[in-house]
Amino acid sequence: MKEKRSIATILFISLLLFASDSHSLPLSTSGRWVVDDASGQRVKLACVNWISHLQAMVVEGLHKRPLREIAGGITAMGFNCVRLTWATYMFTRPSYGNRSVAESLGGLGLIEAKEGVARNNPELLNLSLVEAYEAVVDELGRHGVMVVLDNHVSKPKWCCAEDDGNGFFGDKYFHPKEWLQGLTNVAHRFKDKSQVVAMSMRNELRGPNQTEHIWYKQIRKGGRTIHSINPNLLVIVSGLEFDTDLSFLKQKPLKLKLPNKVVFEAHWYSFSSITGGVEWTEQPLNQICNNRTEWFESGAAFVGTGSNPAPFFLSEFGIDLRGLNPRDNRFFGCFLAFVAPRDLDWALWTLQGSYYYRDGVVGQEETYGVLDYNWDKPRNPKFLKRIRILQDILQDPNSNVPKYHLIFHPRSGRCVSVKGEGLDQIHGRNCKKGSRWSHDGNGGAIRLMGSGLCLKAVGDGLPAKLSTDCSSPQARWKLISKSKLHIAAMDEQGKPLCLDGKNSNSSSILTRTCICALQDEDDSDLACFKNPQRQWFKFVPSNLP
Repeated sequence: MKEKRSIATILFISLLLFASDSHSLPLSTSGRWVVDDASGQRVKLACVNWISHLQAMVVEGLHKRPLREIAGGITAMGFNCVRLTWATYMFTRPSYGNRSVAESLGGLGLIEAKEGVARNNPELLNLSLVEAYEAVVDELGRHGVMVVLDNHVSKPKWCCAEDDGNGFFGDKYFHPKEWLQGLTNVAHRFKDKSQVVAMSMRNELRGPNQTEHIWYKQIRKGGRTIHSINPNLLVIVSGLEFDTDLSFLKQKPLKLKLPNKVVFEAHWYSFSSITGGVEWTEQPLNQICNNRTEWFESGAAFVGTGSNPAPFFLSEFGIDLRGLNPRDNRFFGCFLAFVAPRDLDWALWTLQGSYYYRDGVVGQEETYGVLDYNWDKPRNPKFLKRIRILQDILQDPNSNVPKYHLIFHPRSGRCVSVKGEGLDQIHGRNCKKGSRWSHDGNGGAIRLMGSGLCLKAVGDGLPAKLSTDCSSPQARWKLISKSKLHIAAMDEQGKPLCLDGKNSNSSSILTRTCICALQDEDDSDLACFKNPQRQWFKFVPSNLP
């Protein structure tokens, strides 16, 4: 009992802190940013997915922990938003949505799960599935958590496969009229709940029947349907090919006339390719990182750039948080280096550490889940530290602060910082405390802002130093390698040395012989299969005070 009281105290304190940094609702868009509709101040969606679209149609985890503790834990981990999934049938077919939680779990033979809900959330057990879903939305609102309602599937089941009948308009279970009715019913039901800030029209459109022509037609219908019922909501638009392709918008804009309310979304995992992601372990990492970031930028993320940018919501990404998936481990540093400088809105897959019932398995573990199997604690606290920079607003369109750069080390989640009274210690620290730098351009000095000092390479294996000598080769830094994530200067002998984070357990920033970044025959980035991530750093722009 003592431990439980301690956890509750921590969650209460985190709630107070979150509330003190809250904003008013509803939200709108301004250029590429999501903003507070009343003040125009930027609001960043830093979400976690939480699902309710499987066969049970009960929001996951209610058999493991009290709902208030789960909601409090979401804010304690730094998330301000939940992408809460739902199945169309639950809101269009009374035989689905009117079932009680007890009936739904019992009907699947999930007796232990039913008993767990009775123990942890007894007030929910006899509610209908729709009422229980609404109770979760209400609890999130009480904790100051914004909610994105995501239409994940039509027939409740695990998603997604090419031929699962849920993939595209006209598929076996995906009837366009019923889909529109589902959007209508959900928009009406949650219209007066200010914490519901957005509706995502459909998850991962896919399959052999997908066509651009039908996409334009149905997406416009869906967007207008939601907006006509609740014009306060952001309307989130997904693309094709499992939500990885919006490239067709370059030739033909959507022209969904919902002023300041349209947001585009996409997903990115290590397996988001026709090969299933084998390239992450079978090709040199600098090369594949460059190739895949160019693919994602060209296929989806471009919507947030250019002369007419729109907000871009990276609504699913994630990795095996046990650290046992080599493809994920190599992908994620590249992912962070791409996302952090763009300061995107996002939703991590996923909150749940386990399921009631998935793919015929009772109690299946979710290794991508940010919580452990029993929903007691974070599965991987180091991972939460790595994504901390993504949770913070880095760029404020209303700020008058001159732009500066953080130097971000994706492998550790830290930023390069100067410590010590004599400014003689270069370490990695929490990015909120990271030093502010300017860079004179490729081949120029990296200067500590507010001082006359710049970063200098002293020697192989030695800590980087600050110096007043900003014109020597040791203080002139270039982005090298195919990934452009190695930052290198020359030593006194003319040998390139790269910034090196050493390892994820140490905060020291050294300079070392570059790994897989040189252009010679033996160690070029196109022929080297070593893992260079300890030497990956990224300039991340910011203008926050």
